[in-house]
Amino acid sequence: MLEILISTFLAYLPYAAVTAFTPGPNNILSLHAIAQNGWHQGQKVLYGIAVGFLCVMCICGFLCWGLAQFLPGITTILTYLGATYILWLAWHIAKSQPDNTAGSQASFLQGMALQFINVKIYMYGLTVFSTYILSVSQNPLFAAGNVLILTLIGASGSLTWGLAGGLLQNFIKNYFRPFNLAMAAILVICAIQILI
Repeated sequence: MLEILISTFLAYLPYAAVTAFTPGPNNILSLHAIAQNGWHQGQKVLYGIAVGFLCVMCICGFLCWGLAQFLPGITTILTYLGATYILWLAWHIAKSQPDNTAGSQASFLQGMALQFINVKIYMYGLTVFSTYILSVSQNPLFAAGNVLILTLIGASGSLTWGLAGGLLQNFIKNYFRPFNLAMAAILVICAIQILI
């Protein structure tokens, strides 16, 4: 089981890393919370993001696992939908511009609540579960282990952006085009690997 878990993890790691570390609501909120309020106050939003992220990954895992149990052929369809979504995401990232929005001071509850309306992480969870995890094993413990791994990857993206504060924001604003193209290329490779 451990060998299967590791090989599955290595298969979805490039997609998960790109999704976790590219700009999105969690990362922008984390960056802003730490940059504006310092580590002591800003870390509360990071904890909220992590707890909310775990909840949403449980929802995504349970939803995909349940669908696979009642409609066994759905995993093939979900695999193609997942690859299509990854290609759409690659295109979207390649053409996107830096986001200059800044919010107010964020709290634990705001960070947690954001997860339940953050379409990016729902798509992240649904894509990984339907495309990578359930095609390998439909064991509930296997799915639960991957819930924790996906949460750690997602939370590490937010933590990285939070710690980087304004430094990472300035780098991406200055070099957003090459950064976005590199992230999009990684996603295209992930989609091709899924379809082959």
